[in-house]
Formats: sequence, structure tokens, C-alpha cells
Amino acid sequence: MVLVQVEGFLQVARLGSVSRAAEVLHVTQPTLTARLHGLEQELGSKLFVRTRYGMRLSDAGRAYLPHAERMVGAMRSGRRAVEELASAVAGQLHLAAAPAVSTYILPSVLERFAALHPRVEVMVKTGHSEDVLRMVLNDLASVGLGRALQHPDVVAKPFHEEELVLVVRPGHRFATRFRVSLADVGNEEVIMFDRTSSYYEITQAAFATAGVSLRGFMELDNIEAAKKMVERGLGVSLLPATAVAKEVAGGELLRVELSGGPPLRRPLVAMRRRDSGPPSGITAAFLELLHSWQPES
Repeated sequence: MVLVQVEGFLQVARLGSVSRAAEVLHVTQPTLTARLHGLEQELGSKLFVRTRYGMRLSDAGRAYLPHAERMVGAMRSGRRAVEELASAVAGQLHLAAAPAVSTYILPSVLERFAALHPRVEVMVKTGHSEDVLRMVLNDLASVGLGRALQHPDVVAKPFHEEELVLVVRPGHRFATRFRVSLADVGNEEVIMFDRTSSYYEITQAAFATAGVSLRGFMELDNIEAAKKMVERGLGVSLLPATAVAKEVAGGELLRVELSGGPPLRRPLVAMRRRDSGPPSGITAAFLELLHSWQPES
């Protein structure tokens, strides 16, 4: 059974004439007749009765009619869905993102995306970068956002280089200094966050490389909690620049420049399955916005 057979059946049922239905479908009458015969053979029943007034549905034809209408409607709806997906008009976008990305970067990207593509439904799952990679590999997300992880079945394209910056409470002794060293920071209570995060690894590695032993530190499981502790004067912290931009702009936190240590940066990448081919439609539209994203100043 093919779509043209069912469409031919519906046109003849509507017009009561094979010749007129053939004209509407832009096919010859013998072609349409052959399609009807093929459909009847597959169903094992005659669908029409020929009368002097034209073609009339048989009992089998009347029974089949609503199913044929639903079938053709579903096919047309499916075709529209594919066309809308390809043109980024409508459809679904499944994303996976590391916590810092989903909290501090994705909202502004999706704000622009939603304004341009209001009919697209966006689903976001959050996890550490290793979880994001697994979701991409298991087709639970078409795009994953996190730190760069090597995998032969994944293509990763950088879209932002995140920097860890030192933040202190206004009034802290560092506030009057142009810049401080990691050794200076090591003499403070340092607030660390999320031991399973790569940010934790970067921070620990920086102190180790500089030969600095921490006098003491407080460990929390998320960035927002770390910011609140700094605001309360419980210590200083090295946090992603995008995560503290709002508080620095509002004066709740003060950013202090670091000297004498390695750059505290890491690239953030968009991951896709290598066998998914070049991005198109909704995915391409999202990636275009993502790669043009700039942190708010």
C-alpha cells in the first residue's frame, strides 16, 4: 500500500468520478484505475460500486474511508513536521549541559533562540561533562555543552573559554590592591566548590603548580552557595567569570586580578555525535546562536 493509492481512493470517493479525480491528481485515468485496483487487491475487497451516476463507495469503501483520511492526514502532518524541523520553524531541540553552562550561559542563548524560533520546544538535561558526553552518545541529546572530553564518536567544537576569577567581599583587604598572587590567596580561607567538577581540579592544580599550600578551605557542592559564602565574608573564591558577572556588576562581589600563576581557563565545547552529519535545521540554528554568544558585561 502506497500513499498515492490512498490519495487516489479519497479523491474518487470525494468526486464520485475516476476521470475527474485523475484530473485533480494530474495523472491519467488508466494510471489512477491501476492504483485503485492495486489497493483493492491488497485489501481484498472492492471499494467502489459503479453506477450510472458515477462511482459510489461500497460497504468496504465506507468502512475504509475514515482510516484512509487519517492515514493521509498523518502523512501530510509528518511531512510538515519534517519541513518545519529543517527550516527551524517548529520541532524539538534536546540539549544536555554541565551545571555552570545551564545556569550561567544557556539562559541568555535560549532567550534569543526562543525569540527567533517561538514554536520550537527545548528540553535541557543537566549533568557533569562526563554525563553530558554519555547523553550525546546515547542519543538523549542532540547537542551537549560542557568541557572538552575526547571520544572517537564525538565531534566537539569550542564556543567559549571560561576563566576562573578571584572574587572577594567588598571591604576585604584585597579590595585596595591592584592584583594579588596565589600565595596571597593561599593565606586566606578559600571557598572551593564541587569536588567532581573540572573547576575544582583547575583550582587545586594552580595552587600545586605555584607551590602554595592552602591555610584552610571550605568545600561546597555548587557555585551559588560559594558566592553566598564569599558575600558573607567567610572567605575568597575562584569562580567562573560568567557565574559572578551579575554580582560583580551589582557590587555584591569584587573581582581581584591574579598574578604569578598559570592561566585559570578552560574551553567549553558543543558536542555532537560524529555520525549525525553536518548540523541542519533547528540544531544548526541553535549552534549558530551559541557560537555567536558573548558574556554580558
